[in-house]
Amino acid sequence: MDKIKSWLAAHNVMHVQSLISDHSGIARGKVFPVDKFISEDGCRLGETILLMSTTGDLAADDVLYSVANPRDIDMFLKPDANACYMVPWAKEPTAMIIHDCFTQDGAASKLSPRSLLKKVIALYQEQGLKAVVAPEMELYFAETNHDANQPLRAPKGKSGRIEVGRQSFGIDAISEFEPVLQDIYAWAKLQELDLDIVVHEEGTAQFEFNFDHGDPLKLADQVFVFKRTVKAAAEKHGITATFMAKPISGEPGSAMHIHQSIVSLDTGKNIFANDDDEGFSEAFYHYIGGLQQYTSHVMPMYAPNVNSYRRFLAQETSPVNVHWGMENRTVGLRVPDAPKQAKRVENRIPGADANPYLAIAATLLCGYIGMMEKIKPSEETTTKANKTVNEDLPLSIESALSCMSKSEVIKHYLTDDFVRGYVATRAVDYEKYKSEISAWERRYLLTTV
Repeated sequence: MDKIKSWLAAHNVMHVQSLISDHSGIARGKVFPVDKFISEDGCRLGETILLMSTTGDLAADDVLYSVANPRDIDMFLKPDANACYMVPWAKEPTAMIIHDCFTQDGAASKLSPRSLLKKVIALYQEQGLKAVVAPEMELYFAETNHDANQPLRAPKGKSGRIEVGRQSFGIDAISEFEPVLQDIYAWAKLQELDLDIVVHEEGTAQFEFNFDHGDPLKLADQVFVFKRTVKAAAEKHGITATFMAKPISGEPGSAMHIHQSIVSLDTGKNIFANDDDEGFSEAFYHYIGGLQQYTSHVMPMYAPNVNSYRRFLAQETSPVNVHWGMENRTVGLRVPDAPKQAKRVENRIPGADANPYLAIAATLLCGYIGMMEKIKPSEETTTKANKTVNEDLPLSIESALSCMSKSEVIKHYLTDDFVRGYVATRAVDYEKYKSEISAWERRYLLTTV
């Protein structure tokens, strides 16, 4: 706590947001005056908060009170001194501090996304290994829309014009949104986020922000903070930022591409590279094999919402397979052409709407199992493959939840409680979705059937 106290004093903080991430990636917690935060040394929240869906509803009772205490008791939140960030958009000096969740007997919560990622990181440490990741976050800017029945529209740029057509990597298209982008980068610098380049993506007013390679937990924290930061910056400029996987019909979806490599703790060397040449090691191929074999088991952690699966429609450019290939953006597992120490794989399947803790944990776990089980991958795909569908890859929320709920391997590593609880929060949202009549139904069925 002394490190946190010093940090708070150095930044003249007046208020502290004590935060955790729920399954959906939503920030939940409490706000304290700084003196109260210091005296409390952590706080409490009901553990069922971790079983809350995107709509704010709790998981079904049969799951809720079998994986959580039936008395709805508190869990203990402890602040992480390495996860302190300023809130640049607050009127008074305010910090957000990410917390870990513990049960009343002092054990890490099985339901906490952050605890889950730490558990996967520990698996690597037990093998003398360290994972390195670099997320790439895609998003859309949109005109603020208060009527959910109306489709989103691109906002006006600084010239007063609305962007049209495809502007992939357009420099002038980036310039149109310079005011909000400048705030994002200024705030990210203030928060010490490892934010790298920004590019204009294929969609109208769609952008991609890249992060530097680094520690998985640190990067997951930063993506969690980054998403809040971008939304606040957009709001300041009178527009909306969305990380929905498919916010606009006819436009490309938004992904969370995750670059990943594995380093030996003893030597500091990238184990994906051979020692004697520029080729790939057996560990690399086994890692790919694990991603191929187990992606279907963790698909809800990559694509957690009904909307997530709209990225995988036939006319989309998003990969609908777990093929792998060198410099091939049409496969789910792209291998960039990189020097020896930077050899890595890019998982292109997760959506921008995924919880960063869970998406990173899922991809690292699949690769880990591949190395432990020495799974052989398929042959490299050297042709265009974005229309090639893996039959066993679940491309709907129903099939994905069913697949994950039946996976004994994932239950073994992530616990039965987490799998049941996570599937239940996704199922609640899906049931809410099915209960609402859509504009499509009114448009095509109202007077024709």
